[in-house]
Amino acid sequence: MQLEFFADPTAFLDAAGDLLAADPVLGTVIAGVSERTAREVADGIDSWAEVGAPFERWWVVVRDDAGDVVSAAMRTAPFKPYPTFCLPMDDEVARALAVALHQRGEHLGGANGALPAVQVLADETARLAGGEVEVDHHIRLWEAREVTVPAAPPGRLRQATEEDAALVLDWFTRFHVEADEQAGREPDPDSGEHNTLESVLLRIREGSQWLWELPSGEVAHLTGRSLPSYGVARVGPVFTPREHRGRGIASHVVGELTRGGLEDGSRMCLFTDQANPTSNKIYEALGYGPVVDMAHLRVV
Repeated sequence: MQLEFFADPTAFLDAAGDLLAADPVLGTVIAGVSERTAREVADGIDSWAEVGAPFERWWVVVRDDAGDVVSAAMRTAPFKPYPTFCLPMDDEVARALAVALHQRGEHLGGANGALPAVQVLADETARLAGGEVEVDHHIRLWEAREVTVPAAPPGRLRQATEEDAALVLDWFTRFHVEADEQAGREPDPDSGEHNTLESVLLRIREGSQWLWELPSGEVAHLTGRSLPSYGVARVGPVFTPREHRGRGIASHVVGELTRGGLEDGSRMCLFTDQANPTSNKIYEALGYGPVVDMAHLRVV
């Protein structure tokens, strides 16, 4: 087995394309992030320059003895502890990746991705650094091949516009805080995806953010649906302010966006926090089924 690192997302996608296309649901995070980063680079946007991480972001493919790409990982998260994200890989490869990062002098403070590979990577990192592994949270990847859309509550679904950018940014931030609270965890301002007004505007311009507007004109809900990568679109985040919950808005919007994606020819997936039984039950009722369990781990 051989590890091949990349600093350029387009070069990585050229190398990993067949792997990501072979199981595009499992590879949705790496494919989506890599393609979005490639678009930013092509447009002259260097979002990583604002991160201030003590290393350059990277992608890596795992090649077998025949030279075929059999797995991949990346370290592109723009928030501390800058966790990696890995696809399933053999235990020996996960350990080899930990060793390679240790030899580069790159401290790995977190590891996200598919089990058991992510656990092996974190355990070996902790062993090399003299640290310990803590579970941040367990997540589950789901896919819907068909969907049952609940009846629409009063209001309408519309795409977010640039005028909604400040609200969308605020709700992105609140989503991570309240997701921790709903799962019984102390909210961690350093965890989860961090966004800026510019990053939100980019997502709005690509048409990936959707809002539910009440008959009064008040906006009551946000759901994201990513652009398809290798034929797969991902739903999330899903956020309803407390004062608008219990009306079936989230169930309808997720169902409607899923239906639209399926009708457009995309496979549809989403992630849930395993510690939040409410959201797991809602998405299962819509038609989503579990694909694989993953974990977010910290090395301390």
